[in-house]
Amino acid sequence: MFNSIKQEAMPDHIGSRRQRIGYILAEYGIILAFIALVIALSFASPYFLRMKNILNVLRQTSVNALLAIGMTFVILTGGIDLSVGSVLAFGGVVAASLASDALFGPIVNPFLAAGAGLLGGLILGSVNGVFVAKWRMPAFVVTLGMLSMARGFTFIYTDGMPVPRIDERFLVFGQGRFLGIPLPVIILAVVFSLSWVILYKTRYGRYIYAVGGNEKSAKISGVNTRFIVFTVYVISGLLSALGGIILTARTTAGLPQAGQAYELDAIAAVVIGGTSLSGGQGALSGTLIGALLIGVINNGLDLLGVSSYFQQVIKGAIIIGAVLLDSFRKRD
Repeated sequence: MFNSIKQEAMPDHIGSRRQRIGYILAEYGIILAFIALVIALSFASPYFLRMKNILNVLRQTSVNALLAIGMTFVILTGGIDLSVGSVLAFGGVVAASLASDALFGPIVNPFLAAGAGLLGGLILGSVNGVFVAKWRMPAFVVTLGMLSMARGFTFIYTDGMPVPRIDERFLVFGQGRFLGIPLPVIILAVVFSLSWVILYKTRYGRYIYAVGGNEKSAKISGVNTRFIVFTVYVISGLLSALGGIILTARTTAGLPQAGQAYELDAIAAVVIGGTSLSGGQGALSGTLIGALLIGVINNGLDLLGVSSYFQQVIKGAIIIGAVLLDSFRKRD
């Protein structure tokens, strides 16, 4: 299940030992790289494998992983969503504005505040979906425009100022624990499980892969391709807003500048995890490992005192390597 919906065995034409090794590295290299990185960092820093640090990595990774799961749905159809970071910020400040008395006065129930934030993400995701699915505009152009528009809406909504004094009940979404496990990690586990069921156990999930594999053939087969494409952008918008709610609760303020460049990390996690940018091939498990790999890299370099600038260089190199590996798979 890791790399493809096909879940197929090693192809018969891969016969030599060298070919088999190459196939294993291509299909499972991300897992091997993740394990090697964890082992290396455990020796490089005595703090890396401490439970407090591990939980911290999982908590920090949860937001990017949520964005990456939504991005996986989009990329599997052959699309892209560059607006996730801005939608995250919009959903976060909308929720924060209702969980605080700084903008509109009385504080509402934290679940209603979170629901309002999710609604904001749903609306912006729906706008993306309409332009891409119904009016057949390039996803790159539409979501690039939404990246700017959603950020502008966020600054207009807050007048460019952070939203402070958030109700402590709302902060549970980002800082709470259940049985010692951070609540953001539990939320991520629930979202991942539901997404896995949707993609691999429902007809809708099979249609997503079909649209990404060959949209014309899927349409001829009776698939409502426009509906499928529309809904994946809605899912991406919802999960982006959910990530914004968690981030807002974790930072204790609604920040209009939150989520800048988060779309790059989300795309990186998806591509590193083996999902093809051309659509139709990939798996959520790979996306999750990709997000964890990025989180571990960031945490490890922080523990080693490496400049954050180098983190950007390393992540960029990993993205290029993952895309190069994907091109090699297609040649085979």
